[in-house]
Amino acid sequence: MKPFLNKIREPNTDISMKSIILSAIIVILCGFTIGIFQKWLDGRAINELPMILQVLDLTNYFGRLAIWILIASAISIYSERPLLASMNTFLFFISMVASYYIYSHFVLGFLPRSYMLMWIIISFLSVIPAFICWYAKGTGIIAIIISAGILGVLFSQAFLITQGFFVTHLTEVITWIIALFILRRPLKEFALEFGLSLVVAVIYQLFIPYYG
Repeated sequence: MKPFLNKIREPNTDISMKSIILSAIIVILCGFTIGIFQKWLDGRAINELPMILQVLDLTNYFGRLAIWILIASAISIYSERPLLASMNTFLFFISMVASYYIYSHFVLGFLPRSYMLMWIIISFLSVIPAFICWYAKGTGIIAIIISAGILGVLFSQAFLITQGFFVTHLTEVITWIIALFILRRPLKEFALEFGLSLVVAVIYQLFIPYYG
């Protein structure tokens, strides 16, 4: 199995322990910061926020799926090895959950335990898709299929396509465009990747209708 996976994408075996620890610390700090920022947004009325945040509707944006797929995919893809992708993604989510609920408990005075447990479970489960997503930046048809899957789900969050064609949210469109840049490929491969992503998006919306 290892030689097969290495043909898709070769792990970087030269990375030092210092670099691994530094990357983990950066991921933890990012997760912690985003968790606090997200809970700060939740505790503000929409008219109290700066106009740019109101226009982008960031409060609801963090409550939807696209941003978390993008962040987890980016962390995975830019890790040096698939196991590090799993580790870094887990560290991001668990630190984000920790800061979110620490802020909720000590600043806002309540602790929704059921939601916290759900996000803790998601943090542990994230290691599996993170491992797979690492290969999206590899070569060959399997890498193209993985990256098309990511783009397809993000496309389905940005555009409603099974009942006409509508933009759902500006932030989701921006998220999808960022993912296109991250998962860019040579033109012929990109055409296949993009075509497959549309198929994924249609199937996704047929089985999981978009409700906004």
